Amino acid sequence: MQRPYITCHMVTSLDSKVTGDFLFRKECEKATEVYYDINRSAKCNGFICGRTTMEESFTQGYFPFIENLDEVVDRVDFIPDDLSGFYAVAFDTNGKLGWKSNRIIDDDPGYGGAQVFEVLSENVDGKYLFYLQMLEIPYIFAGETEIDINLALHKLKTIYNIDSLLLEGGSEINGAFERADAIDELSLVIAPVVADKDSKSLFNDSVISDYELIKADTVNGVLVLNYKKI
Repeated sequence: MQRPYITCHMVTSLDSKVTGDFLFRKECEKATEVYYDINRSAKCNGFICGRTTMEESFTQGYFPFIENLDEVVDRVDFIPDDLSGFYAVAFDTNGKLGWKSNRIIDDDPGYGGAQVFEVLSENVDGKYLFYLQMLEIPYIFAGETEIDINLALHKLKTIYNIDSLLLEGGSEINGAFERADAIDELSLVIAPVVADKDSKSLFNDSVISDYELIKADTVNGVLVLNYKKI
């Protein structure tokens, strides 16, 4: 099946955790900056995050009042004519993200200006679809109640010519992509910290997969490892 090349790009602790309080420690600052530098220089068509990461990073819990909107019941992909070509792809199963613009507003050039692009299941409120259309936010459907990752990626590749994306989500979406055999490369920036028991791992509910180390660099005193799927 045709799909974009997917690189899972993450900061991890020494014990392979990707979310937790360890990320806010002073000892993680260099690793975080290296991570963002790689993101800014990556030659790809955008990045993917799940609902939780998009909410924490960009929408900050906002959700519009949509009860008075006219309901759109047709579950048909919506693609405006003037797409930018650099995308913030949100895997938002039930349509819960409250965007205020169809582009990411952020000072970081690796994110700012990215065209918001929603991937949904058909289990989404029609009023939410109308809201996205009003903002001219493109969306596609990829499953009835859950998102079929490979179907979503196939659409992004064959219909919208998206060739490569960074997967920058948390444990849940990373694990879903790993189980779907949809990760081609790992780009791991290793923070010199051991996380606590409440921190979350790189993949939630993973299956056995094999990778080979293709590159190991030290950048500003931080270890960066690249692995390719075998």
